[in-house]
Amino acid sequence: MGIVRISSELGLSFDPLKGMVAEERDDVVQYALDPIYPMVERLDHIADDLMNQLTPDSELMESYANRGKASYIGGLYTNIWMGFIIGLVVAFVFLISTLFASPAGVDLIRAALKPAGVV
Repeated sequence: MGIVRISSELGLSFDPLKGMVAEERDDVVQYALDPIYPMVERLDHIADDLMNQLTPDSELMESYANRGKASYIGGLYTNIWMGFIIGLVVAFVFLISTLFASPAGVDLIRAALKPAGVV
């Protein structure tokens, strides 16, 4: 809220927030912060939204409705597929290492890599 001027000749003003009448002076400057309050509230909502982005199951400010667990479910499916792929790679490395560990496995690999026309 702003200041209400009671009398400009006497230099009196009324501050409704504090409920007091005071003398206007040239060395005192008072700013009205009323236009800034909506911007501060918007920044407060943005800061809360940034904190909500740290948890996978909270609603975000600019997202569609009922999308609170989308990040959680997306991360779950991504981790399932990545675990499956890493498991296949580890199984393949284990299979190849067991083939190279025995002489019979090395002979089997040489026979598989031999050209078809050569006997």
